[in-house]
Amino acid sequence: MTMNLTQKILQAHLVEGKLIPGEEIGLRIDHTLLQDATGTLAMLEFEALGIGRVRAELAAQYVDHNTLQTDNKNADDHRFLQTAAARYGVHFSSAGNGVSHQVHMERFGVPGKIILGADSHTPGAAGISMLGIGAGGLDVALAMAGYPYYVACPRVLGVRLAGRLPDWVSAKDVILEMLRRHGVRGCVGKIVEYYGPGVKNLSATDRETIGNMGTELGATSSIFPSDANTRAYLDAQGRGDAWCELSADKGAAYDEHDKINLSALEPLIARPSSPGDVVPVREVAGIRVDQAIVGSSVNSSFRDLMVVARIVEGRHASPATSLNINPGSRQVLENIAAKGGIISLLTAGARIHEPGCLGCIGMGQAPGTGQVSLRTFPRNFPGRSGTKDDRVYLCSPETAAAAALRGVITDPRDLSSEMRYPRIKDPKRYIIDEKSIIRPSAELRNTEIIRGPNIRPLPELPALPASIEAEVVLQVGDNISTDTIMPAGNRILPLRSNIEAISEFIFSPIDPDFARECREKGTVVLVGGENYGQGSSREHAALAPRYLGVCAKIVKSFARIHKANLCNFGILPLTFRNPDDYKLVHKGSQVTFPDVRERILRGEREIPAEVDGSTIMTLLDVSDRQRQHLLAGGTLNFVRKKLGV
Repeated sequence: MTMNLTQKILQAHLVEGKLIPGEEIGLRIDHTLLQDATGTLAMLEFEALGIGRVRAELAAQYVDHNTLQTDNKNADDHRFLQTAAARYGVHFSSAGNGVSHQVHMERFGVPGKIILGADSHTPGAAGISMLGIGAGGLDVALAMAGYPYYVACPRVLGVRLAGRLPDWVSAKDVILEMLRRHGVRGCVGKIVEYYGPGVKNLSATDRETIGNMGTELGATSSIFPSDANTRAYLDAQGRGDAWCELSADKGAAYDEHDKINLSALEPLIARPSSPGDVVPVREVAGIRVDQAIVGSSVNSSFRDLMVVARIVEGRHASPATSLNINPGSRQVLENIAAKGGIISLLTAGARIHEPGCLGCIGMGQAPGTGQVSLRTFPRNFPGRSGTKDDRVYLCSPETAAAAALRGVITDPRDLSSEMRYPRIKDPKRYIIDEKSIIRPSAELRNTEIIRGPNIRPLPELPALPASIEAEVVLQVGDNISTDTIMPAGNRILPLRSNIEAISEFIFSPIDPDFARECREKGTVVLVGGENYGQGSSREHAALAPRYLGVCAKIVKSFARIHKANLCNFGILPLTFRNPDDYKLVHKGSQVTFPDVRERILRGEREIPAEVDGSTIMTLLDVSDRQRQHLLAGGTLNFVRKKLGV
């Protein structure tokens, strides 16, 4: 039987279930990825399992989010992660070495393997034909301990690429075109597989851009074939022996189909404040731009920064526009320096920052009041930049560079009258720098783990009671992101290892009194619309509400990772059987779930909820495994009991 590439990789890693879309499958995980914003909690969860040593083929811990050290907290977390990584057998990449996705692709990625990352943009591994899946930290901790990862078997959307990108159009415009077509929830439950004659015209780092931002489609992952371009990239990284050829069988079928003629694309841009609000750049041309940032977790490769360096070479950014460069890794920075790119950027007035996520996670680089910021980042959810009512657009490096020079949003093709489009070729051999990666060793196994005062034990979570009586404390609309549920930024991110402290900020952008109201009510319910929990994989958006007494969330639909995180921490992820019932529930409603434990134990899908004296029906669409975890009060409770810890 012919198979597409997604099916081949899933089948090779399948340990439980069958590849039937919608059915739960268990996958063997080869690599695991943690970053510091999720890693402190995930490392505490791994410790709680009592395993003592990582059992995955390769585990890596990156410090790329919380790099701003305004007090002791981030520095303490970094030391905790470094010493814990040494003790448990995890590769450790220190602050300033680069963004997890870029560095993992450079130094560790292998075609055909599966990487599970506690970062929603892990699908950037598609650049090297590696299947990357974003998940909550607890799922990654379990994979580090050798457990399978469970997920609903995805449908496969095959996207046939033809043609070649025109001048001034790049890989960012490919994924923006996908978002223009499918929106932020059009690929939920799907893996996007790119194939066809146009694939050979995209480099490995082009593919990383498309895979990374494919997360904003709601997709489980994205994948490209492993071909001559993949081999060239690995050869250039001194890792040619990791290459193998991978592609779909001839005539392989896909569950859904789409096609893109690369030659017909034009520069695109996502308007504030959604990655899915995509229009041609020419439609918004002329809007004043106060800030342009190139880099962070996407569009931070050698090619992306060098194209900007060549565009601004011999020119200077507009006096009204701040041009910022966030390299993806120290290695990228060294390579563009070797090619003269740093001088071009500096003389153009660019601010060159340390390799890391920085403004993408709201860790600095916030725009001013009412200012417009053009960014090559993957998402622009409201307030994510750190500025309330921000005006953040998402675009390609070419569009950002054009705006920086002109001071207004500019179709980069308009620069063709001034210069020839600089087509950048990747080096045949990169300057390789892995000196800031600490690899596991027998010598490091006895490392003492150092814990700062902000690193607190995980809270105890009780098992699900027989029945639940609660009050609705908040009702929200569609497309609520985890940035709204659990904000980031330099004030809140350093509290990631302290659930008691960070819980004070849950839903603070829309209800500053949320935490106080939860404590007063004791047991509470949240109500939401479509695509609830989109965006980041941060499990704090589930654990902190549970700590505050949230027992259930009733919404029209959930984003994949957030729903899994709710199950992991014992919050019932319920959907309205009749979406119109959303109108019957409001803040202050009294909600009762009678005999809910027994109903879940019996495997019932329909869970009645008594709301202000009337009964509505909700649905619990979870696997039998997840039901057991909900009954136990969370996955960690269930697994620890099984292990006798």
